[in-house]
Formats: sequence, structure tokens, C-alpha cells
Amino acid sequence: MTCLLWFWELRNTVVLDSGSNGNRLYIRVATKQQDENLGSRAAPLFLTAMAALTIIVIVIGLTVLWRCRTKLFRARTVYENGSLVVFSFAQIKNSTKKFSEKLGEGGFGCVFKGTLPGSAVVAVKRLKCLGQGEKQFRAEVQTIGMIQHNNLVRLLGFCADSSSRLLVYEYMEKGSLNSHLFRKDSAKLSWKLRYHIALGTARGLAYLHEECKDCIIHCDMKPDNVLLDAQFCPKIADFGMAKLLGRDFSRALTTMRGTIGYLAPEWISGLPITHKADVYSYGMMLFEIISGRRNAEKIKEGSFTYFPIFAAVKVHEGDVTCLLDSRLEGDADLEQLSRACRIACWCIQDAEDHRPMMGQVVQMLEGVLDVEVPPIPRSLQNFVGMED
Repeated sequence: MTCLLWFWELRNTVVLDSGSNGNRLYIRVATKQQDENLGSRAAPLFLTAMAALTIIVIVIGLTVLWRCRTKLFRARTVYENGSLVVFSFAQIKNSTKKFSEKLGEGGFGCVFKGTLPGSAVVAVKRLKCLGQGEKQFRAEVQTIGMIQHNNLVRLLGFCADSSSRLLVYEYMEKGSLNSHLFRKDSAKLSWKLRYHIALGTARGLAYLHEECKDCIIHCDMKPDNVLLDAQFCPKIADFGMAKLLGRDFSRALTTMRGTIGYLAPEWISGLPITHKADVYSYGMMLFEIISGRRNAEKIKEGSFTYFPIFAAVKVHEGDVTCLLDSRLEGDADLEQLSRACRIACWCIQDAEDHRPMMGQVVQMLEGVLDVEVPPIPRSLQNFVGMED
């Protein structure tokens, strides 16, 4: 067999005889030409693979988008039809950036700022260990979620994964009333705004006591649990928490800062409490709204000054202008000031029967009911020895 190297064109000039099958010619193609032929055949395969990959990427993208929109829809249902959203722990952990932005801490747990899909800002309360099962927790949370009022912080959803218990609330831009009353760096609240806050808080409590299917006792009314939205509308937080904790509320009280200054005498004595205990706490808080000072202030080691003693005497004497927050420089409606001081003193009466219902407090603040001069509560005299 002869091998020849040929670098030009190949042309067949052989004339075949009739019936001949011809001759077989073997040609070895150069390597470069083989690569070109292989590339020409691989091009369609590459395009096909790229098209398939593009389709896969599009499908994955649409799936992710659908899931995000589903989560967003679930979050929006809270605002549209009031239903509670059940969150997974992973969702809440992601929305709070691993619980990195702490808003506050109380006897029930810590509160963190979070952001839901769709940029909805929320407050997430991470509860301390509860002595109840998941089924009971869900039932109690669903009950709380049905309680809605303009002056109550709205529960949006919850998480009950494993041992985790978290509540998701609407976010209150202006924080707590406590921070506005007592923080030195905060702007002063005008009298008009203070009266508005006192009235709104009273309406929220009246709803819990008198308009819910079952009377709900808050058990911890104080400025820390009155939150303010962007328009300074007051909303009561942590309502229903006593029931959520299985009503073993005395255990939680020992860890609450300042709670002792708002406790009704019957509670301190270990007697059963009613909704009138909230009325007492509201009266103590109302004195703080008026004066801008805490009811009990430590002036030196082992010595306290107890403002309600001084306030009750001045209310009885009819001299209430000295009770007004000095930062207001006398800029207040004197009729409203006198009315609010009298209401506060009625709310802190020793006997439950002598305290008004919260619905009556609302009517008195609105000017619908007259407010008589109250007597000085005897229990306040127990604190005289604590003063300097």
C-alpha cells in the first residue's frame, strides 16, 4: 500500500466501467481539520445546553420569586383581614437579623426590632420559658390576637417552634411613654399631648375590662407598657400576658423594675385581685404623666421620696398647679389639670369599691362626668417613714 502526501484539492477523474464498484481510497485528514470538524459538531450541543441552563435558571428564579411573594402575601394578610401569621423560628431570626437590634427588656422577655418581607417593621418579643404546652400557647395567642382596639398594640403573629415562644407585634415608632417622661435627653411632652395619652390609655383599659368577652386584667400598667406610634397615639402593650403565663404572675413581678410603685394595696397584701388593681396602677401612672416625675424616687441610700403622698394632700387642698411638670412652665389647661389630678387620686383609693371603673374614668376625662374632691388614701401614710 502506497501513502502519498497531498496538499491541494482532490478531484476524481477515474471513469468506471459498467457494473464496477470502484476502488477504495483511504485518506488521513490532518489534526487541525479534525478539530475544526469537531467544533462544528459541538456548537449545536453547546447552544442546546445553554438554552437548557437558561430555562433552569428562569424556573428557579420564578420559584424563589413565588415563595417571596407568598411570604409577603402572608404578612399582608395581617393588615387586610386581621388573621395571625404563624412564623417559623428561621423566619423570625432572619427578620430580626439574628436578634441583633434590641428594643427593650421586661419581665416577660426581650423585644427586638424586625423587618418582614415587604419592608413592614415589627417588634418581636422573645418570651422567657413558659410552663405550658404548644397547644395551650397557640390557643391563648389566638385569643389575644382577636382583641383589637385603637389603643392596644396589635398582635400580628407568633412562633411556637419547639421550645421557642415568640410574639410579633406592630412596631411603635415613638417608643414607650416611660422614655418620654423620664429621659433627660427626650423632648418634653406638651400638656395637650399628655392629656391625649392619658385619655387614650384609659380607653384601652376600659375596652379590656368592660368590652371584651372575658374581662382582661392587665396586671402591669405602667409607663413602660404604654407605647406611642408615629402620631403619639397611646397603645397598651403586654395585655393578656398574665394569662399567657398561666396566671402565676407573682413570680414575674419580682423581676419587673419599678412595679412595686404601681401595685394596689390588696395585691401587696396577697389578696385576690380584680380589674380594680389596674385602676390603681392607672392612677399612679396618671400622677407621673402630670408631674413628669416617678412616684418613688431614691434620694439617697435607704431613703425615698414618695410623690403620691404630696400629690394627694395638694389635690385635697385644691392646690394642683404645683403638681404640674416644671418643664411645662405652667402651660396647661387648669381645668383639665384639676380634673386629671382628682381622677388620679380617686383611682388610688384603698378600697376597691371606692375606685371608679375605667369606663367612668374615660367619661370623667372627657368632661361628661363631674369629679368630686377625693379623700386622702390612708395607705399612703405607710410610706411617710420612707421619705427624707
